[in-house]
Amino acid sequence: MMEKKLLEVDLTNRLFYETKVSEEKVRRHLGGSGLAVEYLYQNLNPSVSPLHPDNPLLFFPGFLTGTPIPTASKTSVCGRSPLTGIWNEATVGGQWGAALKKIGYEGIIIKGKATHPVYLFINSTGITFKDAQTIWGLDTYATSKSIRKSYPQVKIASIGQAGENLVPISAIVFDAPDCRLAGRGGLGAIMGSKNLKAIALETEKNPVPVADLEGLKKSVRELTPSIRDYTQGLHNYGTGGSVEAREYTGDLPIKNFAQSRWTGAVKTTGQLVVEKHFKKHYACYYCPIACGKEIIFQQETVHGPEYETLSAFGSNLLNDDLDSIILMNDLCNRYGLDTISLGVSIAFVIEAYEEGLLEDVDLDKIKLKWGNSKAFIKITHQVARNEKLGKIIGQGVQTLSSQLKGNSKEYAMHTKGLEYPMHDPRAYNGMALSYATANRGACHLESLSYMIESGIQAPDLGYDKAHQPDPHTSNGKAQLVVTLQDYMNALNALGLCKFLLAGRIGPTIVSQWINKVTGWDLDKKELMQIGQRLHNLKRLYNNKLGIDKKDDTVPPRLLHLARTDGLSEGVLPQFDNMLCEYYKLRGWDDNGVPQKEKIQELEIGFL
Repeated sequence: MMEKKLLEVDLTNRLFYETKVSEEKVRRHLGGSGLAVEYLYQNLNPSVSPLHPDNPLLFFPGFLTGTPIPTASKTSVCGRSPLTGIWNEATVGGQWGAALKKIGYEGIIIKGKATHPVYLFINSTGITFKDAQTIWGLDTYATSKSIRKSYPQVKIASIGQAGENLVPISAIVFDAPDCRLAGRGGLGAIMGSKNLKAIALETEKNPVPVADLEGLKKSVRELTPSIRDYTQGLHNYGTGGSVEAREYTGDLPIKNFAQSRWTGAVKTTGQLVVEKHFKKHYACYYCPIACGKEIIFQQETVHGPEYETLSAFGSNLLNDDLDSIILMNDLCNRYGLDTISLGVSIAFVIEAYEEGLLEDVDLDKIKLKWGNSKAFIKITHQVARNEKLGKIIGQGVQTLSSQLKGNSKEYAMHTKGLEYPMHDPRAYNGMALSYATANRGACHLESLSYMIESGIQAPDLGYDKAHQPDPHTSNGKAQLVVTLQDYMNALNALGLCKFLLAGRIGPTIVSQWINKVTGWDLDKKELMQIGQRLHNLKRLYNNKLGIDKKDDTVPPRLLHLARTDGLSEGVLPQFDNMLCEYYKLRGWDDNGVPQKEKIQELEIGFL
């Protein structure tokens, strides 16, 4: 296998150059967030703030992205989060990552700050720095349309007004209007701080090299039908197809995680989105699942809301107005906003307002209360524009709760500054530990343990029909979370969608795919070891920024307020026991720092 190339861009001096990555380094870290964390750890200066020009922003497609492997589409955008101040990787699908790999790069490292707004046009001959002053201020849809007038065949990553205004919950939008978002952690604000409006990649036909192409295609042909069968529900209705079922199991957050049941769930499902608005299915690069939905809304083609958005703007706010949820989702895609952080932050503000901790609420005489969709739409505009009440909400729950008196920390739904996704650990106890120990903060994707706890089998990971964990106990959950975190770290570095877990694809098959692409002899054990190495590297990055046991926490509401109805009635995670066992399994000390022996075992002694 040849050495891999990275593209480094100096916006301050309008320069770019290539650097090489050895095959040895690639095998130890793969690609995507694996290579990114190695680079960012070695270049971390804790005194440099996230929005300082010297804070780099990395766009790294996965190692297998762009190959003919199911779901090989993902790109990790990595850097120090403006929202949390710590490690962040925002992973996105779509077509952009495959386009970069076909140009010939494993990733782009963005440094410095342009003197005025620019966008980058990149092809196999290099970079053109293009003036973006005329498109600064446009939303992501208009930005893509404008750039394509000059370059019709491009894939585009861009920010909207939220990123330009340095909103801490801003996102980076890919391939608008076929929107996929690098949503979490506010990385859109880093682009805005660098005066970088967009990165446009020319679509080229150069294939990503594969050592055994025929062997790979044969494996993919054999496995694709079963992947499709296992994920048929995702294809039919998208992730939003599970809203009603999750309300039944107690997984659906309701009223900022304070309420047990909600009859409005049936009005906010993926099934209804498809029934009322469906246009066509949308698939990321080489994906047989096609969980995305293009819909017709207000006579325009837009991207349908996913489960997280339907829940964050629906049940979490007691809002059963489906049209308002679709509109808010579209506004977030245009402005570039993280729907999870926005929904959770709005819910927090409603509680704080009800407690009398907020007085000056300017929504043009629209009342701030649960279920008031008009208020939520107004807030979405204000957050993106960084004005009025939106200027407060856009700071995120951690910042706002630290500024308020009263008991606001009791209902501030975040870990390490990142707002909670829409999966309740009182329904699936392992998620409490997963949220607490996830490297970017509260993140359901860093283990996906709720999938195994809900009954999905993963025999290759030790969870077959005879070894299905009880979702309402904390027993055995430390091992479950460790195993899945290691596997998900590997999938992120490879650029493979984590829904492969639902498709019953485990590390043995993934290892075989890697070998057919590279000619290596990597096995399941080595792949899982790589995942463990990457999880520890990210933890060490955070340790360098002061993160330790004190930060591995879960909001009090999830540990002390039990649901009073439904399948999860009375269930509370036994958190302290799980965390203690987790540290031992990880080889971390009592303060949550990887011990010397673990660092040596993982061959990251260069630290």
